[in-house]
Amino acid sequence: MENLKPGTDFVGVGVGVMVRNKKGEFLLGLRAENSRNEPGKWTFPGGGLEFGEKLEECVVRETKEEAGLLVEPVRLLKIVNHMPPGEKQHWVNPIFEAKVLKGEPTIMEPLKMSKWQWFSISGLPENLTVNLVELFSDIKEGRIFLD
Repeated sequence: MENLKPGTDFVGVGVGVMVRNKKGEFLLGLRAENSRNEPGKWTFPGGGLEFGEKLEECVVRETKEEAGLLVEPVRLLKIVNHMPPGEKQHWVNPIFEAKVLKGEPTIMEPLKMSKWQWFSISGLPENLTVNLVELFSDIKEGRIFLD
């Protein structure tokens, strides 16, 4: 049997994790040039769901693997069809809000993320991944409410 890849050979599932600090700023990572999709764009921590893994477990695992943070999932914010233009990929992307229990953002996977940075809603970078463009549009237009 061939090695089929999620997101390209079949629809993949990958979580996104919205983490905010005490100022309400959002943690975004700048995708490295050799990342799987949308290199050079800002995104949340997150990644692919493993077989037999619950979505909430994936939130915890991926945030620890990518950013070195121990988090607790709070709620599901939105499910996005993440289909980066020109990349022939399709991911179903449940985006969760999570609270930090322990740690500081750290580059754990330098081949995937080149930096972590906190951004206010009014100071978001322009080069966001397509799934975050959709999510932040919903937040700004009042379709998703944040505490």
